[in-house]
Amino acid sequence: MNRRLFVLLLVLIAPLAIMAAPAATRGDELPYTHQEDVIYGRKFGTALTMDIFKPKRETNGAAIVLAVSGGFFSSHEAINPALVLPLTNRGYTVFTVVHGSQPRYTVPEIVEDMNRAVRFIRHHAADYGIDTNRIGVTGASAGGHLSLMLGTAGSQGDPNAKDPVDRESSRVQAVACFFPPTDLLNWGKTGKEMIRATDHDPRYRPAFDHRERDEKTALWVPITDPEKLRQIAHKISPIDHVTPDDPPTLMIHGDADPVVPVQQAQTMAEALKKAGVETKLIIKEGAGHGWLSILNDVNQFVDWFDAHLKKADASGDVKSP
Repeated sequence: MNRRLFVLLLVLIAPLAIMAAPAATRGDELPYTHQEDVIYGRKFGTALTMDIFKPKRETNGAAIVLAVSGGFFSSHEAINPALVLPLTNRGYTVFTVVHGSQPRYTVPEIVEDMNRAVRFIRHHAADYGIDTNRIGVTGASAGGHLSLMLGTAGSQGDPNAKDPVDRESSRVQAVACFFPPTDLLNWGKTGKEMIRATDHDPRYRPAFDHRERDEKTALWVPITDPEKLRQIAHKISPIDHVTPDDPPTLMIHGDADPVVPVQQAQTMAEALKKAGVETKLIIKEGAGHGWLSILNDVNQFVDWFDAHLKKADASGDVKSP
């Protein structure tokens, strides 16, 4: 599948990518600076990049990571200033992260990219004028899944890593996302598994085409063992990583979503609340996988971040990485 067709696919499956961006404006009139193609990592000779949007007026010292992802495909063409503006207007520095995409990379590899991005941001916090203890993450659909993976499975760095970036934590302090996949072992109802590539819509199958190296032939071959596939599904299901120290989480989901069942957000919210995590789920009646007024709901995300990424006081309200 060529790049143009994939970009079209992204437009079809990532509702946030189709929202109208602000009219073209001269750089000196924009309320933020825009730094493009900042390399946060490399793999197999490919640069992993992000764009950085920084308010021109006084910043609030907090950072928001925006996972640019639809169907686990990521593209710089899908970076939308309309999503960034509400955040920069409140003083946030926004990092729009482009990850390695399907069909080349699978979900576990993409999750690694997002962890790397947060580690990079934290390592360079002084350069960007942000507080390492005040990092939030947001995204929609696949981007929502990646946001929740950071929220539930972000981890401490390796103190012995050769690369100083990898010594940093990938934990975040707040999550806000739209219609996220959360549980591949209970998809829409209890016991319905989405563990094989063929279980998924053909558009998304490459992201779940898990492979392993054959020791005899040294070739990469598809994983067909159901138990191995279940283990991978467990690893990439945010609901299976919920713990009491997860960050405050807001989810917004339509109850008529034909792509990601609303049950995914409902059971995730239940699991988070059961663990004692501050959680809010907003269900949009009659809404599908995106809706025309979705930009208005981005403002609810900003309010959520305002409430949970305020500068830590003496009592240590904001969790450390």
